[in-house]
Amino acid sequence: MKYELAPDIQKIAEEISGILFPHIKIERMRCFRSRGTSSRGTIARCHTIGKLLQRAMNTGAFYALEFISERFDRLDSEEKVKVIIHELMHIPQTFGGGFRHHDHVCERNINRCYMAYKEKLKKTRPSDAELKKKDAENAEKDFF
Repeated sequence: MKYELAPDIQKIAEEISGILFPHIKIERMRCFRSRGTSSRGTIARCHTIGKLLQRAMNTGAFYALEFISERFDRLDSEEKVKVIIHELMHIPQTFGGGFRHHDHVCERNINRCYMAYKEKLKKTRPSDAELKKKDAENAEKDFF
């Protein structure tokens, strides 16, 4: 297995966390791409330092989200966002080093979070039409 930081995924995960999961301490969460897994069917995984190790190391919780490149990178953008949401949902409100299990992290809840994320993005990001209008206004100002 080879691991590398995934700044593109990190950026999306931070944006999603800010909108849906404000309890996630983004400075204590990193996204990685991995290559060469022998696991079958896994797209991504959430890792953490257990409470005993945290205590032994005198440190707080830290989460690493692993995205298996051979599978994750083939997904369309909507599915990628859903996978990122899925992994972020495993991080509990306490941000203490535990995990939320699949009774909570299920397709219904992931889809609900995805829809909430898209809705909130609409309110915070300008639409394509608004961007085109602004570009036209800027081009007109530059012309005169």
